Amino acid sequence: MAEPLLVSVLIPAKDEAGNIGALADEIADALQPACPFEVVLVDDGSSDDTGQVFLARCQARGVPAQLIRHQRSCGQSTALWTASRHARGRYVVTIDGDGQNDPADIPALVRQAQALEADGAHFCIAGFRHRRKDTEWKKLQSKIANKVRRQILDDGVPDTGCGLKLIPRQTWLLLPYFDHMHRYIPALVRRLGGRIAVVPVNHRHRTAGVSKYTAWNRVWVGIVDMVGVRWLIQRSKLPVLERVESTAP
Repeated sequence: MAEPLLVSVLIPAKDEAGNIGALADEIADALQPACPFEVVLVDDGSSDDTGQVFLARCQARGVPAQLIRHQRSCGQSTALWTASRHARGRYVVTIDGDGQNDPADIPALVRQAQALEADGAHFCIAGFRHRRKDTEWKKLQSKIANKVRRQILDDGVPDTGCGLKLIPRQTWLLLPYFDHMHRYIPALVRRLGGRIAVVPVNHRHRTAGVSKYTAWNRVWVGIVDMVGVRWLIQRSKLPVLERVESTAP
């Protein structure tokens, strides 16, 4: 019998053919010696051969992989939502398809998860890009977005824009789905009573392709989402079960 998968690496990608092959290689290098894993890529309506490059590289490296293709682009949150419903691992690890996150950081997140698991079912381990490799303009956008988010949500993370995160798959499946929800995973996990841990991670320059985000969709549109998430958290109740009784044998 095959060993149960510990980790499903979820990659949302659109037009990342220039980055995805190297990313698949790096995931294999990081996780093949560490634990049973798979990689689930959602091709979010690419106009290039992102999916074919991914499958070919995974096949060459002997990596268990799933490729799901959206007929048209639906955005990063929807791509991750799709990936999570096909994932088979106990933990899901999200990573951006542009190669700026470093897969070599994933084993440290897995070790942290195994330590946290004894303290409760729900948790999120969020990467923190302590040495950003972006333009000064992009870093300023993120600084503003993170400051506003902390004031509204107080979610316990300094860098929610980092794509590298780990949460149990069963926790992910309990999160409410909405557009842009991937930016608020720590806050949504805290809504379930879960714990948040922050791990410093590496960050690299993009080597191919172009970013899909602008100042408009990174900061200003997100304010509406933050208000909605805050409302959702304030309206949530976490019941404490005193006991469960049954007549079943």
